Amino acid sequence: MLAIGTTHYLVLGAILFAIGLLGILTRRNMITVLMSIELVLNSVNLNLIAFSYQLGDLTGQIFAIFTITVAAGEAAVGLGILVALFRLHNTTELDRATELRG
Repeated sequence: MLAIGTTHYLVLGAILFAIGLLGILTRRNMITVLMSIELVLNSVNLNLIAFSYQLGDLTGQIFAIFTITVAAGEAAVGLGILVALFRLHNTTELDRATELRG
């Protein structure tokens, strides 16, 4: 029987991170970019939990909870910006978001 170890979780985390990074770099739709950012943060959480389990320490799990909290705040702010962008331009394309520049 094949035992699932830390290496399997790290490979899965790397694959999720690569998919999320590819989505961030190639997509122009803001909703897709926000989902890709969430995918990247979840891959980091997976790695934190895997290392925490391997070391027998709860520190990685505590950091994962903080990361989930940051991801929730990012989603709320991102959706607020998305609603403002949609009301202004009737689109969710990031190329139209020139008003957000400083």
